[in-house]
Amino acid sequence: MSAPAAPAAPAAGGAGGPARGERLKEGSKEHDVRTANIIAAKGVADAVRTSLGPRGMDKMIQGQDGGVIVTNDGATILSHLQVFHPTAKMLVELSKSQDIEAGDGTTSVVVLCGSLLNACSQLLTKGIHPTVITAAFQAAGEKAEEILNTVAIPISLADRDKLIQAAVTSLSSKVVSQDSGVLAPIAVDAVLSITPPTATNVDLRNIRLVKALGGAIEDSELVPGLVFSKKASHVAGAPTRVAGAKIGLIQFCLSAPKTDIENTVVVSEYSAMDRILREERKYILDMCKAIQKTGANVLLVQKSILRDAVNDLSLHFLAKMKILVVKDIERDEIEFISKTLGCAPVAHIDSFTPDKLGAADLVEESNAGGDAKVIKITGVAHPGRTVSVLVRSTSTLVLDEAERSLHDALCVVRSLVKKKAMIVGGGAPEMEMSLQLQRWAKGLTGMQAHCVRAYAEALEVIPYTLAENAGLHPISIVTELRKQHAEGHKTVGINVRHSTISDLTEESVLQPLLVSTSALSLATETVCMILKIDDMVVVR
Repeated sequence: MSAPAAPAAPAAGGAGGPARGERLKEGSKEHDVRTANIIAAKGVADAVRTSLGPRGMDKMIQGQDGGVIVTNDGATILSHLQVFHPTAKMLVELSKSQDIEAGDGTTSVVVLCGSLLNACSQLLTKGIHPTVITAAFQAAGEKAEEILNTVAIPISLADRDKLIQAAVTSLSSKVVSQDSGVLAPIAVDAVLSITPPTATNVDLRNIRLVKALGGAIEDSELVPGLVFSKKASHVAGAPTRVAGAKIGLIQFCLSAPKTDIENTVVVSEYSAMDRILREERKYILDMCKAIQKTGANVLLVQKSILRDAVNDLSLHFLAKMKILVVKDIERDEIEFISKTLGCAPVAHIDSFTPDKLGAADLVEESNAGGDAKVIKITGVAHPGRTVSVLVRSTSTLVLDEAERSLHDALCVVRSLVKKKAMIVGGGAPEMEMSLQLQRWAKGLTGMQAHCVRAYAEALEVIPYTLAENAGLHPISIVTELRKQHAEGHKTVGINVRHSTISDLTEESVLQPLLVSTSALSLATETVCMILKIDDMVVVR
């Protein structure tokens, strides 16, 4: 006979309690998930870190279609990265959020987030609980924003020179930095032309950037009206310049109607074919006469995917009537054109009446360099609603980067409209926040003081990276900068032009306060969100 089975040993945690090994296993899993998340996020931050600052490196991005982009804009770089880790995707979204809110500082916010996560990693290694770290970081972030507000310089929108200085600072880190003297005034004048003095925000959809290949960036200009990067429809005798323009915007086709896809028309006799051609000619001529009857002398025709928006016959009739035709207008341009010219888009010839027309002093086709042509509509009836910017360059790569850089400069000016205050750049505000937070931490107790001190030290990554990317000795530069701020020189920062430390207000290195406050709050929120994740569940 076999011996009776021995009674089971009691659980380590008491009756019904979890075993000690299970608790250790759960703690180990939480640690592994957080570590993996932090490593993934830091990898994204390190990828764009070398692009920070005026002397930052550029990235060459090759798409799947073989297209090449050369840029150092953080949001552009991250939007083209194929990121698979969910936490790394959070940093891509972080950059997009900063781009939407402030339009600049998209690289800074990711670098700052990576540095704060590195500080979190060290605090977690010391056994500090994530909840304690997030509470301390949130308090430190609020205190840092208060410090930024105390060192900010209030400005007025009437001070055009200060706005241009902020735009030049934004453009100094771009590929087209050497042309900042041309692009910065364009960006400032574009925003001010559509913004009343008491405005608290700017709708950048009212500023249209038009790219034209040909000429140099210095030839870029602000046009108080409309610009089309295409030529007028050229038929013998067709006008290319119209003064006192009456402009119609049509969404119907000036061509013969077609049958449905499944239907066909079979013509077996020459007489029937002649009758079809006569009817087609009469149909198109009647529409052209209806257009002429309204008094329109400029016609903007929306692109059609069903059939030709215009054909040779309709262009011939319109040329005889001395009507200038611009075809292939995109659907997403219709609203902007209507707002600029004060005209209404017309979907059918029967509703095309004189009250639907817009007005302008001059519509003309001009040369943009080489074979390229542009059409300018100036002297609109209601200026101040919208404005167009014609961006020019001889290279497609530089043209695309100039458009992105100009958009960033517009966003910087918009930030100054939203929050009318500026701070110096060059790592000065980050160093000032770091020093004052460390002083504030001395009055705190326990774990919170330790976490706030780590947050303050993490902010020094911005001046450290600026010095490193400029080819300077980062440790000695940051140490000297810390010494200057400790002595009360709040506007002293890294002058990368002269490879030294100097007062950046004298160098006119200024940036909007909103860019820094937005980057700080978004980076802190993202770090706290990542820290609170203790498990990852994959749903199939």
